[in-house]
Amino acid sequence: MESNKEIISDLNSLVTILNDGKQGYESAAETTNSLELKAVFGKYALERAAYATELKAHIKQHGGNEDDNESGGVLGAIHRGWLDVKHAVTGNSDASLLEAIETGEKSAIEKYDGYIADYTDHADHLALLKKQRDGIQKDLQQLQSLKAQNA
Repeated sequence: MESNKEIISDLNSLVTILNDGKQGYESAAETTNSLELKAVFGKYALERAAYATELKAHIKQHGGNEDDNESGGVLGAIHRGWLDVKHAVTGNSDASLLEAIETGEKSAIEKYDGYIADYTDHADHLALLKKQRDGIQKDLQQLQSLKAQNA
């Protein structure tokens, strides 16, 4: 079983990913002219914020400070910057924007999968992580559908 320090570190890593996603969706909503995509991106930004809040409650249960991680990580900032550049270069194509977001969501799912595999001894986290991972997977499927429509 992992120590509280390791659990807190793992959960903070996921909070960082969720904050990256939230900020990425907010940026995407500002970038697109599509009202449909603005609504979808806004919904997903709120969802990522809610997921982060849930994880922060678990961080606190394990003795961590839930307010330590409010911003995204460096890699997320790089990805958002790349997303902005790609969007500008491709002539503001919603399909390109959705493709870049898809990449971020696939990375988030991979991270969740890794922690889910490591959390067999932590029932309190396993259910939450699976729920959030499944939510991100569902969102990814909708994004892929929207991307096909905008191709």
